[in-house]
Amino acid sequence: MVKFALLVRFEAKPGLETDVEAFLKNALPLVQAEPATVAWFGIRLGASTFGIFDAFPDEAGRQAHLSGKVAAALMEKAPELFAQPPIIEQVEILAAKL
Repeated sequence: MVKFALLVRFEAKPGLETDVEAFLKNALPLVQAEPATVAWFGIRLGASTFGIFDAFPDEAGRQAHLSGKVAAALMEKAPELFAQPPIIEQVEILAAKL
């Protein structure tokens, strides 16, 4: 059962929407290597607004993800791709169907 999650939102710099989309698609293999990341979604919320939603069985899994390769790549690329720093929210899952 998943109980812990992250909701990350970010706004692409003008003209870099395709680059942000590619970044999310290219992140999938890195996430697939994380055993505690039960669910991961790269999402588009609007014309230039993107996000990531991921879920974990426990806090240790969430913390492992936050210190993993995807988080490092996100923070490294943030100044280049995003209009402002990503908003990272630690959320609790109340109900899920995976």
